[in-house]
Amino acid sequence: MRAVCLTLPTNRECAATIAAIGAEAAYAARRFGVRVHLLILDSADPAIYRRHAEAVAALRAVGSGEALGAAPGTASGAGEVVVHHLDEAAQRGFLRDVIERSGAVGPADGPLGEHLLDLMLPDAVSYGACTNRAFLLAGALGCASVHRRDSDSAYQLLDGEPVFPIEHELATLGLKAADAAAAVTEVALDPVHADKPVALVGGSFVGELSVDIGEIRELDPDAYHQVVGLWAPTGASEQERRELVADSFTGGGTDPFRHDRAVLDLPDIWRIDMCNVALDHEVYDRVPLPPATATIGSDYFLLHLVRDATLPGVVHNRHIVNYYTPERRTGAGFTAYQLRYAKFLLSMLYLYPVYSEMEAAGGALLDEANRIRADVIADSARRSAATDRAENHRRLDALDHCYRRLGGKYAEFADHLAPERARLLDEAQADIEDFALLIDAWGPLMRASKATPADRLPR
Repeated sequence: MRAVCLTLPTNRECAATIAAIGAEAAYAARRFGVRVHLLILDSADPAIYRRHAEAVAALRAVGSGEALGAAPGTASGAGEVVVHHLDEAAQRGFLRDVIERSGAVGPADGPLGEHLLDLMLPDAVSYGACTNRAFLLAGALGCASVHRRDSDSAYQLLDGEPVFPIEHELATLGLKAADAAAAVTEVALDPVHADKPVALVGGSFVGELSVDIGEIRELDPDAYHQVVGLWAPTGASEQERRELVADSFTGGGTDPFRHDRAVLDLPDIWRIDMCNVALDHEVYDRVPLPPATATIGSDYFLLHLVRDATLPGVVHNRHIVNYYTPERRTGAGFTAYQLRYAKFLLSMLYLYPVYSEMEAAGGALLDEANRIRADVIADSARRSAATDRAENHRRLDALDHCYRRLGGKYAEFADHLAPERARLLDEAQADIEDFALLIDAWGPLMRASKATPADRLPR
């Protein structure tokens, strides 16, 4: 039976999302006859973890009543859902074991082993690291793909029924593009790519902006233009900045889902969000995501890689509903989120050169079997670390100016940001260096994960 991993990383209360994603897992098992490993990677505090455990228990009870049971409503052999709910202790134990068995950096308790463990499970929020853990666990569970959702999102409804993205994901992911064509509504792919596998399937979101800066747009549209425009590449024209600002963080707009549209092509990654994405194992088996901490957007790297490597993808319109949790808007939560945005801007200094090299390389990023050449990506990341920091100094100056102009809590954040500048500049460079290090170690880590003995798999 084909096994797939539907994963939900979380560090906040999301019992309702757990119930909803459980329904998507059950749908996938019924519809496609697959084994769905529903993987909840839980970094929430103990009280919230217990509430999540109750939601997980309810999912299991609806199935066979056993800890690992069939999906609700499935006939015997039609498919099953296996639920894994792992706190950070369980995740850390698994990672330490994999690092030790991989031999990638020596003993797991040595300096390099501990550093690698910190990159995989840091103390701070890391959108890339939580997804990397899902990749390794999916390998250990024998999954052919990873399907990611987020805790601050929900499903659209059509005639009272949820609209599940996994419908398009399982219908096409991993198939040769020529075979996947029958399952989409439009084929725009150049026939030269027809024998390559579909590596990525994704949609976007409807609702609020994916980055919580909509309030800035309401307060001062010109300041919003400047703040968003700061993530444009060095040397971008004003017209290019305007186009970037208009297209950034808006997702699938506001129109509700009414009928399916799925396009097979080199994927338009501007129409894909990481709350609504699936990747074939041939992609994440070879290259991880940047493990940067406190940096929004750090989990989008593989979307660029798939497109630049000329691997086919499917972009659909089963958009997730995006919403915000209150802690982002006030106090420490506001400060933390704005810092993540600042680090996102700084990360672009090092990511843009890698993106440019990938785009220039195109199909040369693939070997003769259409597999990504990880060494090329690692070398590019290492070279990028030497990029002059002048542009990042300019970005921080401009961000400071815009936030002080906005006043109120934004001016207070500017006061908070000022003494952090040197640290943030150093961290942005260290992040790309750590990414290169992780790519080098990733092949051995993934092989060790796939060889995990059954009795060492976390439950």
